[in-house]
Amino acid sequence: MLLLGDSLTAGYGLPQAEAFPARLQQALTRAGLTVEVLNGGVSGDTSAGGLARLDWMIGDRAPTHALVALGANDGLRGLPPDAMERNLDAIVARLRARGTAVLIAGMAAPPNLGREYVERFAAVFPALASRHGVPLYPFFLDGVAARPELNQQDGIHPNPAGVAVMVERILPAIRALLGG
Repeated sequence: MLLLGDSLTAGYGLPQAEAFPARLQQALTRAGLTVEVLNGGVSGDTSAGGLARLDWMIGDRAPTHALVALGANDGLRGLPPDAMERNLDAIVARLRARGTAVLIAGMAAPPNLGREYVERFAAVFPALASRHGVPLYPFFLDGVAARPELNQQDGIHPNPAGVAVMVERILPAIRALLGG
């Protein structure tokens, strides 16, 4: 299973054994599922960066399953939601064309960008899921965002306890995607 994302999937500021991919791998193994979790996270990546590296990253062998968790850096940089939507749409379309089952993880834009931007940004993820007929996990940082005890000093990236919450909350959606 490919985890296509940014620093939240790459494990910014954490030892790899404490990062989201490793902790997800452990949770899936404990659940009795045999699946290899591939860390396709690149710190600082936007949806455009994810799209640019997608074909190179998967090559001729598409993953059977993928979690697309991009958009956080688009929001942090105030990039146009319409451009993010086009990029994510192309990513999901390319994966689906190769037979990959996709789960989209939503993200929220910082509130300082204004209500109109925040609403338009939030609308992208359910629209993509509906358009492509794929499941949506509404908010990748559910239960972790804005909780200092679950984040590193920067207040953005989860600490090991935060990663544990992320894995616990998204696990049912990933198990459903994997059919387990």
